[in-house]
Amino acid sequence: MPENCSICGCTVHRGGDYAQPTQKGRSHATAHHYVAERFFGRSRTRPGTQREAIFDRCPWGLEGKSAVYCYECHEELLHSPVFTPEDIDALRELVATRGLHETDKPADRTKIAGRIHLLQTIFACGLRAVMKDSDDR
Repeated sequence: MPENCSICGCTVHRGGDYAQPTQKGRSHATAHHYVAERFFGRSRTRPGTQREAIFDRCPWGLEGKSAVYCYECHEELLHSPVFTPEDIDALRELVATRGLHETDKPADRTKIAGRIHLLQTIFACGLRAVMKDSDDR
């Protein structure tokens, strides 16, 4: 049974050419965790190494869960979002308004957890607004 990318829907494969600038390379299957393992103090690239966790438990109930994507959607869309200077200015303002800004790094990671949660909320609200706008057309 063929696998498909969770975003664009293309048929993905696992047979070589990963990351090559070809149709086959761009459609290679790859997995991506919904919530990064490093947020829980783990890293697959450093097995056995434990870092300080940002979240003790997943706020979205998705710890350890992932989906399959094509190389293109995984690496070029999910891992490389575009933020304009205006986006960063607005995010900085929201971070400050929510009390999630810092002058010096605190001992705990509560504020970065809050910023991660805020960015996910912004993303979810934006998706809902764009979908509603699409429905209204």
